[in-house]
Amino acid sequence: MIMLPLRRCFATVASSTSASNTESAVSRMARGVLAGDRAKLAEAITLVESRNLRKRQRAHELLEIVLRHQATCSVGHQNKSSSPAAPSSFRIGLSGPPGAGKSTLLEVFGKYLTEQGHRVAVLAVDPSSSYTGGSLLGDKTRMPELSRDPNAYIRPSPTGGTLGGVAQNTSEAIVLCEAAGFDIVFVETVGVGQSEYVVADMVDMFVLLIPPAGGDELQGLKRGIVEMADLIVVSKADGDLLGPARHMQAEYKSALRVLKAHNDTWMPKVLRVSAEAKEGLEPLWKTMGQFRQIMSESGKLTEQRQHQQKTWLWNHLESQLLERFKHHPDVTDMMSSMESAVYHGRTTPGMAATRMLDAFFTRTADSR
Repeated sequence: MIMLPLRRCFATVASSTSASNTESAVSRMARGVLAGDRAKLAEAITLVESRNLRKRQRAHELLEIVLRHQATCSVGHQNKSSSPAAPSSFRIGLSGPPGAGKSTLLEVFGKYLTEQGHRVAVLAVDPSSSYTGGSLLGDKTRMPELSRDPNAYIRPSPTGGTLGGVAQNTSEAIVLCEAAGFDIVFVETVGVGQSEYVVADMVDMFVLLIPPAGGDELQGLKRGIVEMADLIVVSKADGDLLGPARHMQAEYKSALRVLKAHNDTWMPKVLRVSAEAKEGLEPLWKTMGQFRQIMSESGKLTEQRQHQQKTWLWNHLESQLLERFKHHPDVTDMMSSMESAVYHGRTTPGMAATRMLDAFFTRTADSR
């Protein structure tokens, strides 16, 4: 269903790039990524996640090399076909409440896919502490079998406090995973809050995983996250929970009939799976394949990715502007006094923000 032209194309281009003594460290890293070297891929993702300005410049150089190779492969494909090239990879977002079994399902489902000849990358986004900035980053320990699979790659990443539980540079990490030849990329996110829709702006298909819990199930999940789902999967459908899982499946099927579909090309489905019994994996993959085929043939998949690129352009712009603003010398000089003035009621937050912005833009204009 999803073959591996991406890997062969990049491997060919990478092997044609000669390694010389004068080759830069970034070029060597890019060549390793394009050759499918998982160690170089890990190094590259660490680089694009860095907030250090000098490292960000190196990250941009790395991404430019990768994107040039992607463009070369795309042009080569279009020269052989009169139709626009559909994406060679498949990006899948997976979200769900704690305890839904996201990592357990990815472990079993990932092995199922690698056994079929696919190369699977999992970008597991862990929540960062708002106090220390630390993260557990324990997804490799929750996916021991998949982490040892040579055709799989698991990368836990901290959220860094980013809206939606998705690390700011996850979209760039996806590009690097695809460059390394991984044709299926999962983005596992935390929670099911209203902000979790952010993951839908970087994947082809958004999957919501829910456990067969009792109580007011539909009230427990916010309407927005359900409406964004292309596929709803009820987990742990085995043993004593098989009955509740069937009930949950029926509940969500009924709910989807009254909710407005966000996609006029695809009608969301509700499935049951059991990671423990390894049941429901084939129907799950078949449904995902149907979604990809329908979206690709209609041109919606390419259109969706182009729209996502524009969205993340503005996300990165906002993030970088805020970062530069906070470290601007005139802003840092007056930050404490402005915070104190707001705290004691001598000015409003809006007035203080305006003064700090004026200082930032005035200094920036004078430095030209």
